[in-house]
Amino acid sequence: MVNLTESNNLSNTSLLSNLKPFNEKALVVQVLVGILLYVNGLMIFTFLKKNIFFEETRYILFAQTLFVDSSNMLLTCLTMTGIINQYAVHIIPCCIFCTVMSVLNICTPVTLVAMCLERYVAICMPLRHSSISTPKNTFIGLLVIWAVSFILPLFVLIVFLVYASPVGLRSYVICSLEVMLIVKWLADTRAASLQILFIIMFCIVISTYIKIVAAARSATSENKKSSKGLRTVILHGIQLFLCMLQFIVPYIEMPLWKVNLVVFVNVKYSNYILFIISPRCLSPLIYGLRDKKFCNALKHYAFCGFAVVNRHKIPHVKTIPLEVY
Repeated sequence: MVNLTESNNLSNTSLLSNLKPFNEKALVVQVLVGILLYVNGLMIFTFLKKNIFFEETRYILFAQTLFVDSSNMLLTCLTMTGIINQYAVHIIPCCIFCTVMSVLNICTPVTLVAMCLERYVAICMPLRHSSISTPKNTFIGLLVIWAVSFILPLFVLIVFLVYASPVGLRSYVICSLEVMLIVKWLADTRAASLQILFIIMFCIVISTYIKIVAAARSATSENKKSSKGLRTVILHGIQLFLCMLQFIVPYIEMPLWKVNLVVFVNVKYSNYILFIISPRCLSPLIYGLRDKKFCNALKHYAFCGFAVVNRHKIPHVKTIPLEVY
């Protein structure tokens, strides 16, 4: 009896020692996600407070990116915390959760492609930009983005519900996307579809990059605008590449799911930092800090409406009150 108690104590001690680094990782994830949610929330607030941003397509797409990224980071953070702590949930809410995350994962790169196309129209077709980037066309574009994002996740969910057994639908699992890929052909179909989508989107980004390079070389007075648009497309391309790599990652993680749970959690944690959080850090950088109009409004609300102005004393000259943005 004493030996049994001692063995139980040893097993509990080893379990706690194994969970300790997992808890530290969960804390790091929550801190990073919390910082990004605060920054994105401040930018969304800035967008909503300025009516001028509702009139331009690029700011509307940027606001959608912030909303999608914030929602995705919140949901993936909850899922990652559950995986790290090995918390089992009912499979039906887990499938709904994973479907929503899949929609958001696809929505971000598709929105990035739309933002690249908007920059292409603004730089290469400036005379037609106002007639193309109308509120009606922007609304249609948003509907197309969400429709494309919903197709594959809904297909995976329907196939899972068809093939899942009644006993399986009542089970409790550690929530992850791998739970839904119960048949091999479904995983292969999803992988092939995402690869085709990635190739199409990457070709669009590359083509817009080439067109903007050509416009930058031929332009004279618009050189500065073209070079800035070129850098924006490059950043979008990097962001798109990192976003699309996360679709390949699950097929690297799936073999580890059944072999070693500790290695699976470590690999999933590293992939989460690299391919989920890192691309989302670029969205505030591309428009929130590089765009002067949005950056000025952001500073205004970040400092609660107080503008900090350096006033130099000039003798015999009356100071004119500055207008707050």
